[in-house]
Amino acid sequence: MRVEQELNEFLEQWQDGETRIREAFVRLRDFVAAKPGISFDFKGRPGVSYSLRAGHENQTGKSLFVLLDVIDDDPKNRWLSVCFYNDFITDPDEQGDFVPEGLLGEDACCFDVDEYDEDVLGYVEARLAEGYAAAEKDL
Repeated sequence: MRVEQELNEFLEQWQDGETRIREAFVRLRDFVAAKPGISFDFKGRPGVSYSLRAGHENQTGKSLFVLLDVIDDDPKNRWLSVCFYNDFITDPDEQGDFVPEGLLGEDACCFDVDEYDEDVLGYVEARLAEGYAAAEKDL
């Protein structure tokens, strides 16, 4: 309940701008939340990031399969960094950035979202589906 309350408080105070990043974040959160067996953790570090971590109940070796980070270095111009374990997903269009040891000490693939864009969000949702499937199988 604490996670949901903190996340809702964060979303209530966040005024979306022209880039519609808040709307993009909510869309991606809702995409993940609609899947069975999901749990969330939320960590806010004002001025740095607000991190929504999603895990699957089947996961035993890893606590999450995706990190939805709202980068808060400029609250009027926030953007998203969506990170997965590199071995949980594919990136056929090479839109992500490979980040060595970038997710809890393991290699990651991260996607930057700096505005609400149907194509980008659809691509990231496809990666979310892959990450979810890997977590569900406890890879």
